[in-house]
Amino acid sequence: MRKLDQARPLASAIHTTWVTGSIAIETGEAETDLGSELRRLPAVERLAARLTAPHHLAVAAARAELELARAAILAGAAAPAEEELSDAAAARARELARPSLRPLINATGVVLHTNLGRAPLPAAALENLVAVARGYSNLEYDRERGSRHQHVAALLRELSGAEEAIAVNNNAAATLLALAALAGEGEVLVSRGQLVEIGGSFRIPDILAQSGARLVEVGTTNRTRLADYEDAIGERTSAILHVHQSNFRIAGFTEQPETAELAALARERGLAMIDDLGSGALEPVYGEPTLSAAVAAGSDVVCCSADKLLGGPQAGILAGRREAVERCRHHPLARAMRLDKLQLAALEGTLRAYREGGGGALPALAMIMTGEEELTARAERMAAAIGAGVAVERDSSAPGGGSLPGVELDGPVCAVDPGEAGAE
Repeated sequence: MRKLDQARPLASAIHTTWVTGSIAIETGEAETDLGSELRRLPAVERLAARLTAPHHLAVAAARAELELARAAILAGAAAPAEEELSDAAAARARELARPSLRPLINATGVVLHTNLGRAPLPAAALENLVAVARGYSNLEYDRERGSRHQHVAALLRELSGAEEAIAVNNNAAATLLALAALAGEGEVLVSRGQLVEIGGSFRIPDILAQSGARLVEVGTTNRTRLADYEDAIGERTSAILHVHQSNFRIAGFTEQPETAELAALARERGLAMIDDLGSGALEPVYGEPTLSAAVAAGSDVVCCSADKLLGGPQAGILAGRREAVERCRHHPLARAMRLDKLQLAALEGTLRAYREGGGGALPALAMIMTGEEELTARAERMAAAIGAGVAVERDSSAPGGGSLPGVELDGPVCAVDPGEAGAE
């Protein structure tokens, strides 16, 4: 502490201005207790020295706790004991030392929970990821300079039936890349019932604008016919975009042409056909269209996610006709959207796991498809392990992740009464 400006008289002869840190205090006969309480606080270095954490964490924790203590004192509280401050600073230092991204238990009932990281990876993906991450790899080397796309292309071709396939960093990127490479600055026809928002800022009109193409809406929200597309085709039309309603459903008086019909129209008129499939199931799940079925419908490029119903890491897949996929691969945006070695390793491991074991080898898909008998046995084992305050009841879960809208996974759950401790 230091006195300030003693040469100038203050408003009251019994008041003196002091400063500690960035806090100025008017002390006088009525405020002596406040100043003495602040003076009881230890210096930052003294408090930090009591901690066993690395010095930079100890200092940060000590400074934060002292700031809280000063604010409490100025609000009328007494100064905490130094031991109490030390315990609080030690707890804060431990929290600062923990990784920001860490595992937790998903008890929400949402399998593909976006905020909790979506699909847990299969063991094969984890093993491949660790092996590649531990040292060097043949990321872009095959006895000479190679392409990183080769590591998943063959598996994607095999599982989808496509002539060619590549992977980028998510499905939004895959759709944007396909539009930029195949539609250019032309007009793209989209049904009004498919102008969806997937999440965040991923809206189909915005993605189209970013690609350089111009959106042309056809049909109505609930009914769009093939004739609506035919009537909208003009000199500047370059592509048809079909967007699967993967995170919502329009029910009732509805109509949409089949993707195969749109693909045939696109071929007849010399247009590109792009199918944004969304969730990317490799096998039928509650009626969701599969990647192989979408490719077989004849689109030039089918785009889908890898971390939803495909059950892998975050990635976006483009699969379809060789010439169209190659145009996407060689587009300047492709480099900005490419996967790194860890994503590729995890995706390759996921695809290999599915090829060898089917959907049951993918944890997310296995959870969604688990039957009543197995779920009941798990719930009873969990209830017995937890003990008092637990009952097996019925409730519904959701697939989540913007997939399988309207599907509820009804079944047994463990209802836990946390008691006075509370849920936290």
